[in-house]
Amino acid sequence: MSRAPSGSAPSGSAPSGCAAPDSGPSGSAPSTAVPADSVPATPRRAAGARAAVPVRTRATLLTACLATALVTIAYTAPTSSLAATADVLHLGAGGRTWILTSTLIGLAALLLTAGSAADDHGRKRVFTSGVLLLSVAAALGALAPGGGVYLASRVLLGAASAAILAPALGLVSHAHPPGPGRIRALGTWGAAVGLGIALGPVYGALVQQTAGWRAVNGGIAVAAAAVAVAATAVLTESRAGHPRALDPYGVLTLAAGTSFLIAGLAQGRTGWGRTPVLVLLALGALLLALFLVAESLVAEPMLDLALFRNPGFVAATGGALFTGLAVVGFMSYLPSLLGSVLGLSGLAAAEVLALWSGLSVVAALQARRLADRMSATTQVATGLLLSGLGQAGLYGLTPGTPWERLAPGLVVAGIGSGILNAALARLAVSSVPPHRAAMGSGANNTARYLGSALGVAITVAVASSTSSPPAGADRATLVASFLCLLGAALTLTTRTRTRTRTRRPVAPVA
Repeated sequence: MSRAPSGSAPSGSAPSGCAAPDSGPSGSAPSTAVPADSVPATPRRAAGARAAVPVRTRATLLTACLATALVTIAYTAPTSSLAATADVLHLGAGGRTWILTSTLIGLAALLLTAGSAADDHGRKRVFTSGVLLLSVAAALGALAPGGGVYLASRVLLGAASAAILAPALGLVSHAHPPGPGRIRALGTWGAAVGLGIALGPVYGALVQQTAGWRAVNGGIAVAAAAVAVAATAVLTESRAGHPRALDPYGVLTLAAGTSFLIAGLAQGRTGWGRTPVLVLLALGALLLALFLVAESLVAEPMLDLALFRNPGFVAATGGALFTGLAVVGFMSYLPSLLGSVLGLSGLAAAEVLALWSGLSVVAALQARRLADRMSATTQVATGLLLSGLGQAGLYGLTPGTPWERLAPGLVVAGIGSGILNAALARLAVSSVPPHRAAMGSGANNTARYLGSALGVAITVAVASSTSSPPAGADRATLVASFLCLLGAALTLTTRTRTRTRTRRPVAPVA
């Protein structure tokens, strides 16, 4: 059975079309026209003829960024009002966890699948469908008669978010050929991630206080509908020149495995030794192992395991995993820590957190200036290092600590997070063949959100390991900082591997 379909990389070598992330300061591929493997989609063409389809570069970037920001707003909006929303819906204490976890299940289960489908069947088609589904999911949440329907709407929102995030980078990279323009565009997309994280909790808290939790979801539904109209009007369809066949075994095992794993992590916050938790975690690990087996056997896998021989892809995936584990996981729980230790309200905690996320927007927009000075892999390591140092600056909070005491650490961590978002977007695209850009984005975001689920679970477990909220917050801070530094060190090892392979002498031809 052939393992190398037309257009894929031969086994044992870096996938064709991948830029060598550490081959030079910019880490980008040589400037070329739109890759032949990733072509504009047109109606049935005459043999040998290919109609030129204009790409609205700025409109494509703006639409992708607006939808991405909306995804992160929709995910983070409930964080500042979890208790109030859970109480109104009669979800109980455990329901607060599931309001966020349910979205993660939909996201992580379908990101890689959505990316592969976008590359094979049309990035605009999947992206626009995702934005429409996001509007439907938010409207369902706004009209939910009870907790069960509301949580179902959050799972649907996660699935919609997957269909947006995965093809977004494919659309952006198709509209921007390799070079400085693409680096700038990917940095802008990374800034949109931070912008949504900054606005989400503040938006959720303000609307919750003035109009109630239903209005929070209603506003997102209206905004998503508007973005869907814009996407239909301005985006140009594109897809891989050599679409792959459906990989049903990969789709099913990945979706089920990530769902069981995240559900187990969520349930584990109330006790890791309970039988249901152990069963969920075991099933998740088993199904993910079966996913890897399936991908190694099918002729046209959804995720080509040969990509893991490429240090750039390893750096992108590992960096995204540690970003979720040590940065997103910790920062998602930070408002709760600020409330329990400093006594801040949900809105006040969201405003403090906005200092971190707001600076990540600025840093991501300026990260393009680093392209001529350091590779994308080095930027990922630098971003994790700065995030770890900044988070360590939050150590030592007590009930009487003024919020200004957090500012230096949040500034440093925010800069690190912005560099991370821009560099990870760049690596996600440059470390895979051009015609699999959406798949690369899906793999990168799958790692990020699986890491986020694990990171929140670790943060909650560590913070709850003592009856003293300040002591628990300090322990969680130190663990998150250590994980950032560990991620930075491991990312640098991939750079070392690249240099070793580059310097390996070539045997003389006989």
